[in-house]
Amino acid sequence: MNKFWETGRKIVAVGRNYAQHAKELGNEVPSEPFFFLKPTSSYLLQGTGPIEIPSESSDIHHEVELGVVIGKKGRDIDLNSAMDYVSGYTLALDMTSRDQQAIAKAKSLPWTVSKGYDTFCPISGFIPKDKIKDLNNVELWCSVDGQIKQKGNTNQMIFNVPHLIQYISSIMTLESGDLILTGTPSGVGPVKPGQVIKCGITGLDSDMQFDIILRKRN
Repeated sequence: MNKFWETGRKIVAVGRNYAQHAKELGNEVPSEPFFFLKPTSSYLLQGTGPIEIPSESSDIHHEVELGVVIGKKGRDIDLNSAMDYVSGYTLALDMTSRDQQAIAKAKSLPWTVSKGYDTFCPISGFIPKDKIKDLNNVELWCSVDGQIKQKGNTNQMIFNVPHLIQYISSIMTLESGDLILTGTPSGVGPVKPGQVIKCGITGLDSDMQFDIILRKRN
């Protein structure tokens, strides 16, 4: 699973899993997990290139997240055995075109366009499972041009990782190499071409950094 971004078939992104983030965008706090899919073509591995903004007028937001890498195939996974299906983790950004998301939400349409652009899922690479000792106490942070914008802890999640695995696998089979993005803490905000975004997990050598550029159309 060291190169899950090459072998995985889907990215399952959980929304509104931190109460303060849900509230900052004017959304209700969910009573059950809410998720959507991102294409694997949106992966951008640390060190392989910049994050591309579709146009100068786009309102693109950063959302730092802990990613959970699935290690084996499972369906209707039991809560008590859910962690047996985890092979490791990654630090990730769920880049979002907020303006296009707002249009989709107003028309009750899917979020695919706002979430699915190339480079809209930057990742740090594979973090072995044993590197994170307490999954319920992982501090994530994100800075833009050196200024901290997001800092939150997985202990603030509404639904923890085993619950997410149980719920998602009751709807769709999880396969080896799949990635679950577990939600973002509050503090999301815009980035523009020319800026630099950096993210990390406190106490872990997993920092990642990306330049932001305007996408060049062929």
